[in-house]
Amino acid sequence: MPAITMKVNGQAVCGDVEGRTLLVEFLRDKLGLTGTHVGCDTSQCGACVVHVDGKAVKSCTALAISCADSEVTTIEGLARNGKLHPMQEAFREHHGLQCGFCTPGMIMAAVDIVKRKGKKLDEDTIRHELEGNICRCTGYQNIVAAVKAGAASM
Repeated sequence: MPAITMKVNGQAVCGDVEGRTLLVEFLRDKLGLTGTHVGCDTSQCGACVVHVDGKAVKSCTALAISCADSEVTTIEGLARNGKLHPMQEAFREHHGLQCGFCTPGMIMAAVDIVKRKGKKLDEDTIRHELEGNICRCTGYQNIVAAVKAGAASM
């Protein structure tokens, strides 16, 4: 099995992986970072979104070996010095979750949206950009409000 190295949430990590090991499996099973969820295994739901070299990636379809020498950020890596990231705080404040299963992927996707589209996001843009993330609990209104508030405070 090949050994890979990468930086995950600011820390250098190394691990042996089979060529078919998915990034989400490496993060969850090898590194114990269980905030990244597996919802569908087909890249449909977005529960597995992480950032690879600063870009949102659905980790259930990315091979771990393809991310060797990359910088990966998971939901666990957003908070700094015990303080929630502004997008995490906005989801908390605006009740942008119910069961919480989709929330890590939604937050990671939302941070990516702000990086690409800027802080001033309208509802239509947010809804369009979140089309690859599915929540089975809510009507999305609180999620959209959370993303808008989080974007403004980033």
